[in-house]
Amino acid sequence: MSGGSGCCLALLLVWSLCVSARCRFPSLDHIRPRASDRAQGRAVTELLRRLLGNRSAEFIVSVNGSLSNDSLDVCELRSTKNNRVVATGSTGVAVASGIYNYLKYFCNCHVSWSGNQLDLPRPLPKLTGVLRISTPHRFRYYQNVCTFSYSSVWWDWPRWEREIDWMALNGINLPLAFTGQEALWQEVYRALGLNQSEIEEFFSGPAFLAWNRMANLFKFAGPLPQSWHVNQLFLQFKILERMRSFGMIPVLPAFSGNIPKGILRLYPEARVTRLGPWSHFNCSYSCSLVLDPQDPLFHHIGSLYLSQVLKQFGTDHIYSTDTFNEMTPPSSDPAYLSAVSRSVFASMTAVDPQAVWLMQGWLFFSDAAFWKPAQIQALLHGVPLGRMIVLDLFAETEPIFSYTESFYGQPFIWCMLQNFGGNSGLFGTVESINSGPFKALHFPNSTLVGIGMTPEGIEQNPVTYELMSELAWRKEPVNLAKWVSLYAIRRYGNTQESLTTAWRLLFASIYNCTDPHYRNHNHSPLVRRPSFQMNTGLWYDPADLYKAWKLIMDAAPSLMSKETFRYDLVDVTREVLQVLTTSFYRDIADAFKKQNLSELLTAGGVLVYDLLPELNRLLSSNRNFLLGAWLERARSLAVDDKEAQLYDMNARNQITLWGPSGEILDYASKEWGGLMEDYYAQRWGLFVQTLVECLNSGQPFKQAAFNQAVFQIEKGFIYNGRKYPTKPQGDTYEIAYRIFLKYYPQALNRL
Repeated sequence: MSGGSGCCLALLLVWSLCVSARCRFPSLDHIRPRASDRAQGRAVTELLRRLLGNRSAEFIVSVNGSLSNDSLDVCELRSTKNNRVVATGSTGVAVASGIYNYLKYFCNCHVSWSGNQLDLPRPLPKLTGVLRISTPHRFRYYQNVCTFSYSSVWWDWPRWEREIDWMALNGINLPLAFTGQEALWQEVYRALGLNQSEIEEFFSGPAFLAWNRMANLFKFAGPLPQSWHVNQLFLQFKILERMRSFGMIPVLPAFSGNIPKGILRLYPEARVTRLGPWSHFNCSYSCSLVLDPQDPLFHHIGSLYLSQVLKQFGTDHIYSTDTFNEMTPPSSDPAYLSAVSRSVFASMTAVDPQAVWLMQGWLFFSDAAFWKPAQIQALLHGVPLGRMIVLDLFAETEPIFSYTESFYGQPFIWCMLQNFGGNSGLFGTVESINSGPFKALHFPNSTLVGIGMTPEGIEQNPVTYELMSELAWRKEPVNLAKWVSLYAIRRYGNTQESLTTAWRLLFASIYNCTDPHYRNHNHSPLVRRPSFQMNTGLWYDPADLYKAWKLIMDAAPSLMSKETFRYDLVDVTREVLQVLTTSFYRDIADAFKKQNLSELLTAGGVLVYDLLPELNRLLSSNRNFLLGAWLERARSLAVDDKEAQLYDMNARNQITLWGPSGEILDYASKEWGGLMEDYYAQRWGLFVQTLVECLNSGQPFKQAAFNQAVFQIEKGFIYNGRKYPTKPQGDTYEIAYRIFLKYYPQALNRL
C-alpha cells in the first residue's frame, strides 16, 4: 500500500508496465462494470452497514470511474475534520478494498471466514493527507470450478451474501459464477428433444456437479430434483445482481462438448468420442460422451446454451469452459487441437461477438506427458490473441507461464491454488506467493493481466488468502515476518508479543512449504484408510508448531471472547493432534513388526481411546468444525424426506468414499466433530483390533481383507442416519487445556 506522494518513480514504473500490457490487449477494453457509479457506491454503503452497523455512518463512499484512465483500480481515502473517512474509488470493489485496507492498517480490524474482529477505535484514526492504493493488476480472480462442490454446494443466500462481501473487501473483481447452470441445460436438452429420464441420468448429485460439468462424471448420486434447479436459479439471480452491483465481472459458463447419451438417439450421426474411465470410476458413472467441436452439432448446442445464459443471466462477456480436463484428447495433432479451440470459441462468438474465453490451465500440468509445447501452443492459438484468458491455476508451485513463453502470447492470470478437496490442515507457500506474482509481472514479454485465488475448497487457512489478496495491491513483495506480526494483532485485536511470536513461527514453518512440486492434499495418516504404507513425511519441523501451540495456549485465558482466537486455538491444537497421530501410528507399526503386543496395545489404546475422542470433543466445541452443520445445510435444501436423504448421502459421500466404492477415497477429508468419532476413529479402532488379533493368532496382516472389512465402516457411516450436533458443545478452553497438559510433554519427547 502506498500513502501520500511517496514512491513516485516506482508508481511510474508500475504504470508504464500496465499501460503496455493494456495496449497489447485492446480486445479486453470492453470488459467493464455494468453497474453505474452511483449503484456501486450504494452497494459499498450497504456492505459497510452489514459489516459495521452504526459505525458505517463514519465512512463517506463515492465511486468515480474516471478516477482510473487505464482500467486499473484505484482508491483514495482522506479524513474529514469531524473524524469521518471519505473513500473515493474507480469501482465499488476498489472502494471496498480501500476501506478494508484502512480498517486493517489503521484500526487493527480483520474479516475472515472464521470470524471477524471489528473493535473499531472511537473516533476513527485520522489520515494525514491522502491514502492512495492502486493495483497493477487489471483482474483479481476468485474461485475454482471445484469450489462449488467442495464448499458452496449447500449455501443459502445469507452465506453467499457474506462471501460476496468478503470478495469485495479483498479486491476480487473477476469471480466465477457457476451456480444454477443445470437449470438452463435442462431447458436446452428439452428443446433438443431429450426426455426427462435421459436428462436425469446425465446430471450427477449436487455434491459432484463440478465433475459432471467437466465431463468426468455423470449420474452418480443423482438425480437432481426439480426443486434443486429452482433454488439454484433463484440464488444465481441474486448472486449476479450483487456481484455486478460492486462492479465485479462475473464469469459465466459455456459449452465444452460434454453431452448426455440421449443426444445420440436424436443425432445418431453425430461425431462423438467416448472418453475412458476417470479416476477409478467404471463406465456406469464415467466414460463420458464428448461431442467433436468440429461437428456442426457442437456449434448448434453451444450457441443454444449460451443464448440461454445471456437471456437469463445477462453477460459481462467472459465465459469459462474447460476442454479435456484430466482427460487425454483423442489426437495430439496440432491442427486438430487448434480446430478444437477455434470451434469452442466460435460457438461463443456466434452468440456474443465480444466473448472472451477464460480457461483453466490445469490440463497442461495434470497431463504434461501429452501437452508438449506444440500441443499447448496449438490449443491456445486456435483463439485470437487477447480473446482468451488462461488461469495459471497452480502457479505458486507449478507455474506454467514460465515454460510457455507467457502462454505463447495469450493473457494469463497468476493463481494460488492452495487447497485440494477442501481438506482441513494448516498449510501455505508464503514465500512463493509473496514473490511469484512479481516474477510473473516482470517476466520477459509478460502477458500477465491479473492474479487470483483458485482453491478447490475454502474456509481454512484464512491467513494465506488475506496475504494473497493483499499482494494484488502491492508494488513489491512484503516483509513476511512484519506482515504476519501485524496480522496477529488485527486478527485478535491484541498486541501480546507471544501471539506475534507464535504467528512468526507458524509463517516460517508450516505456512512456508518450499518442497518442489508439493501438492497440498492432507497426507496425514489421521484422515487416510489405515495401512502399513502411509505417508508420514512433513515439510516443516514440528518443534515450531509445538512452540507456537504453547504460546497460543498461554495467551488463551484472556482471549477466549474472540471468535477468531477460539478458531485458531482449535485449529492449531487440531494440527498438533494430527501430527501426534502420525507418531502413534509409527509406534503401532513398530510394535506389530516386533510382535510386541504390550506396546501395540499401549500405543493403539492411547490413539483410539484418548487422542481421537479428545480431538472429537475439541472439534465439536467450535461451530466451524461441525459435521452436523454441513449435513444440516444439505438437508435444509430438501422439500421432502426423499430429497433430504439424497442430499444427506451426497454430503456424507463426498467427504469420505467419494464414489460408490471409494473411487477417490478421503480426497475431500475433513477434520470435523462427529466425523472424527464415527468415521476416522472407527477405522483406527478396527486397524488396531485387527493387528492385535493377528499377533494373538500368529497370522499375517492382510491389507486386502482389512480393506474389505473397513469398507463396511466407511459405507455404514454414509447410511447410518445419525443426526449430529449442529451447535457447538463443551468449553473449548477446558478441552484444549486438558489436551495440552496431556500431550504437550509427549509432543516434546517425540521430537
